[in-house]
Amino acid sequence: MQIASVSVVLPVLNPGGRLSPLLAQLRAAGVGEVILADGGSATPPEAAPPVRLLPAPRGRGPQMVAGAAAARGDWLLFLHADTRLGEGWEGALRAAMAERARAHHFAFALDDASPEARRLERAVAWRCRWLALPYGDQGLLIHRDLYALLGGFRPLPLMEDVDMVRRLGRARLAAMPVPAITSAERWRRDGWRRRSARNLLVLSLWFAGVPPRWLLRLYAGR
Repeated sequence: MQIASVSVVLPVLNPGGRLSPLLAQLRAAGVGEVILADGGSATPPEAAPPVRLLPAPRGRGPQMVAGAAAARGDWLLFLHADTRLGEGWEGALRAAMAERARAHHFAFALDDASPEARRLERAVAWRCRWLALPYGDQGLLIHRDLYALLGGFRPLPLMEDVDMVRRLGRARLAAMPVPAITSAERWRRDGWRRRSARNLLVLSLWFAGVPPRWLLRLYAGR
């Protein structure tokens, strides 16, 4: 399978220099295109082929909807701006692309050497294995046909990732044996326990039916 058939969609908002490592990886691998769905950055990121800058309505869900609609590839890979991909990701992607009937996500890892980071990684691995509930910071690789069958991402301001994987269901979701390495800045800033407890509370309220727009301020800590 050719990585050139992959369109990468990245929702961004004032990303600063966080994007550079990921964009370098994607360029070196020869992905078909990278769409920066920008939600109104004060200074929009620079874009040169294969990177395209796409103005989009603010909100991770609306930005991913806009990016997917503009993408030209047979495969869509949704990633977050503060992520870089672990060693062997290209081979894992090619292997996953042999299976069009399922969507695929990376393992969860943090760019932090602390014991707290390792504990959180183990907790997320448990959640993915037993609840089939990866989050958006683990990426999502999905064939265009399956994406269309599901109706795509919904334009939710929050929890668009959980909404999508719930619609996919366990049978149409598979893990790739390579990590997406996410910035631990939010946990270091807010406190490991406090941030994790807040995320769990937001998830619980979502399943209880609380509208995402009400959860957004809680998630952001405002």
